[in-house]
Parts: sequence; structure tokens; C-alpha cells
Amino acid sequence: DIEDIADFAETASRELTAADFVYQIKRLAHPEVHSPILGLMAEHIVGLRDYAEQLREISLANQQVDLRKKDISGVKLIDTHHYQITVYGKYPQLLYWLAMPFFSPIPWEADIFYQQKGLIEKNVTLDWYPVGTGPFYMTENDPNSRIVLSKNPHFHGELYPSEGEEGDREKGLLLDAGKSLPFLDKIVFSLEKENTSYWGKFMQGYYDVSGISSDSFDQAIKVSSVGQFGLSDAMIDKGIQLKTAIGTSTFYTGFNMLDPIIGGYTDRAKKLRQALSIAIDQEEYISIFANGRGIPAQGPVPPGLFGYVDGQEGINLFNYTWQDNEPMRLSITKAKQLLKEAGYPNGRDQKTGKPLVLYLDVAATGPDSKAPLDWLRKQFRKLEIQLVIRSTDYNRFRDKIRRGQAQIYQWGWNADYPDPENFLSLLYGLNGKVQYGGENASNYHNQEFDTLFDKMRTMPNTPERLDIIKKMVNIAREDAPWIWGFHPKEFALYHAWNHNIKPNLMANNTLKYRRIDTDLREKLQQQWNQPILWPLIVTFFVMLLMVVPALIKYRQKKYR
Repeated sequence: DIEDIADFAETASRELTAADFVYQIKRLAHPEVHSPILGLMAEHIVGLRDYAEQLREISLANQQVDLRKKDISGVKLIDTHHYQITVYGKYPQLLYWLAMPFFSPIPWEADIFYQQKGLIEKNVTLDWYPVGTGPFYMTENDPNSRIVLSKNPHFHGELYPSEGEEGDREKGLLLDAGKSLPFLDKIVFSLEKENTSYWGKFMQGYYDVSGISSDSFDQAIKVSSVGQFGLSDAMIDKGIQLKTAIGTSTFYTGFNMLDPIIGGYTDRAKKLRQALSIAIDQEEYISIFANGRGIPAQGPVPPGLFGYVDGQEGINLFNYTWQDNEPMRLSITKAKQLLKEAGYPNGRDQKTGKPLVLYLDVAATGPDSKAPLDWLRKQFRKLEIQLVIRSTDYNRFRDKIRRGQAQIYQWGWNADYPDPENFLSLLYGLNGKVQYGGENASNYHNQEFDTLFDKMRTMPNTPERLDIIKKMVNIAREDAPWIWGFHPKEFALYHAWNHNIKPNLMANNTLKYRRIDTDLREKLQQQWNQPILWPLIVTFFVMLLMVVPALIKYRQKKYR
């Protein structure tokens, strides 16, 4: 009886070929796969849209299709190890997409094998038992408990890099140069239901790596008088390392540009949004709700990507000034002046005298959301504006965004690939959520911005491209379709037995470089988890002191 892939008596493997990559591109178009990137890829890969339509018609006719026998006009198999993709015009970002899981090679045998009805009924599917060629393979998949990766005995083999960035050699990151990868035999990801349980086990040495929750932050991190982060004495004593990196992501508060009050492109509308952008103190939010782990956003492009400009040159002059060698948020007085110029002196409509009431739509909120939302109301009250929170379930919230029925919303975006186009496209007019179903949830549309975007999107990373990006960012800053939020700063703790650690928030293939000093780990685990015997000893002597007098008294009575 088959309940798990391990129940099969025989398994097999074979060499990866170019045909496996081509097969997966065909799967993107299959209606049963429901690929979220089909629409985007169909705009760039020649013939993919027509291919998807053919498969849809076959599916509607309840017919089976063998993808090997139907080809995409723009995807050509050249030989065993080469294939060719033809795109419309230029689309250099395709190289990034090809490195993402959507394009992971799939052997046709596995696809057909997992389509067996009996296996599907028992959830033995490609989603749960993936097939690949990497350094590890999944031997246990229980998301509610743990996931186990084991060393792939069929891995084609790679060597640890012999070169790196400046400073890597000094940090010991090239000590394993030329050695075969991977170093680890097994990797176990465990799900702990409680942060306190996880943190306790990490401190005992039973977990190799840990993030830092708000509950554990003060135990792990020491903040200097000038705001610099360092490890606490307890962490230093254990030899724990702290690694930090600014995430290639952004969190923001968006305005619906189709809304009659908060939207639009008149000077009045711009100044209203600019006033709110100044009033919302992102520095305070980061300090209170993120333990200081983040930096205020100056625009849509996060650090680490081409197009991000640091220092004085990169500040948003509609929100900040430069003072004492750092950005300084403009005063609330400036925000109130902009609000007055927008026609709302002291938070009231100068024509009607009615107070300005704005609405923030959020998905259903729990206890953890109360404090941040109360804080946000307080920020709006600085301008004497009433903020009403409209809470709903997540599906209804997404529907309101899709229909343009939300006035203000909160959103975020994590880089799909390391190119500024991925973030600037969130403000591209033809990506408008209401009209085009794209990811531009603010429905922002500025013709000058869009023209520059069309020119920039396929350019290489040159000074000319950077100049165009700067112009686009400044246009968006003035129009203020977003309250520029913050870019999170990721913190991770590593025990001393971890080696070859280099934060990379874009790459997902770094486990093959990781090395563990198992002898040191075992030694420190024993050292940190010695049995505490003194309570038992004290209890024993207390009991002895109680029992001995009683025995003496008993013997005296017996032999009197």
C-alpha cells in the first residue's frame, strides 16, 4: 500500500538534459499548473501565449496532452545540453527569471508519474515530493513539524569558490577553497510552536542558527548610545556571531490614486499626500515595532539594487533635509503648512468646514495589530486628521484593492530578482491594478514616469540608466502615491561552529557552502547542558536533617 514516495521499492535517476528545461517552460502554459507568471512570460517569450491557448482548448475538451509532442515556437531544443528562447524585443531580466524556481527543470517521467489518480488522492504529488538536481534532496516533508534535506548522492559536483569579494579572505571565507560541495550530510528545519522554546534550545546549542524575535531582542542585542547594534555579553561569552543585512524589500502605505479625496495629480492632492508622508514618523515606527531593525525608505528602490542612491544625494527632499551627516525628517510644522495649502487647514475642509476623515483598509487584524494601528491613528492626529480603520478578511481586502475601493492600504514587496525594474514596475501605469490587473495597487499613472520606465526597463546598468532611474524616483516622490515606509534589516545569530556564512538575501543556494564543526558543537552542547545537581544535594541533606533526629528519638524510645 503506497502512502509515501518512500514506499516504492525502486527509485531511479538520470542525467539532466536541456529537454527538461524546455518541458518545464511548456508546463508554465498548462491550465492545471496555474502558473502565476504565465501572463508576464507570455508578453516576452515568443509563442507562449498561443501555446497556452492551445492547451486551454484541449483541457476544455477533456483531452489529455503530451507536452513532449507539442512545441512552443519561441523555445527550441538544440541538443542534449543546449536550448534557445526567443523573446519579443529585448528583455534582459529574463536571465533572472530563468534562475528562479518557476523555471526549474522537470523530467517528463516525473510529471506523468505524479499525475496518477491514486497518488493524487493520497497527496503524493510533485508539490510534496519534488524532483531536482541540487546538492540536497528532501527526505522528509512535514511543514507542521519538520523538513529534512539529505545530501544528494547523485549531485553532479561543485567546488568551493577560490575567489571572492574584497575582505572575504580576511574573514576566513576562502579557507575551504577548492573543496567538494556540499559539506553537510543532513539539514533539519524544525517548527517550534513557541518562540521561547526555540530560543531556549538555541541558547543550549541544539539549533545552529536563530533569528531574533522581539521577546529575545534585549537578551541578544546591545544598542550603543549612538544607535549601533552589537551582541550582548551573554552572546559574546558563547562565541555567537551576529550577521546583519538590509533586505531587498520595502514596506509602504499606499494611496489609491483613483480616489476623489486622496488621489489625483493636482497640486492640492500632491500636497495632501506629501503632508501625510512627512507626518508618519517611520523612524519612530522602526524603533518601536521593529527594535530599530530597518531604515526609512527614500523611494521605491531598496539598498543592494542598482538605482539605489545612498547618502545626501539619495534623500527624498519632499520628506527630508540633510543635517549632521544624516537625513532629518521635515517638521510637523512643514506638514501642517502643506495640509493648509492642500485646502485642509487644521485638518478641516476650508470650503465646508468639515473635518477630514480618511480610511485605511486592512485585512482582519488580531491582537498584534492593535498597537501599530493605534500608533498610525496617532500619526494622523498630528495633522488633526481622523483615520478610520476598515478591517475585513483577506479575500475581501484583496478584492477591494482589485476594484479600487480602498482609499489607503498597507503593502510590501520583496525583490523577485535584483533589478530596479522589479520595484519601479509597481508604479508603472500599465500595471495598474484596476484597469490592467497588475501589481500597481495604487493605480498610479504618470505619463513622464511611464515613458522613462519603457526606456529604462531593458537597458544595461549604465550611468545613463542610473540617471533615468533618478528622474523616475523624483517624479514619484513629488506625486507621493506611497508613504515611503522602510526597508527591513535582517538579523541572524550563528553559533561558533558555523563556517562560511555570508548574508545574501537574494540567493537561495547558500546551504551547499555551509560547514559545521561538529566536534565543537558536541563539546559546547555538553558544556552548556551539564546536569544541575546542587538542588538534589541540598534536598538530600535537608531530608537527612529531618530524618536523622526522628530516627534517634525512635531508637531512644525503643531501647529505654
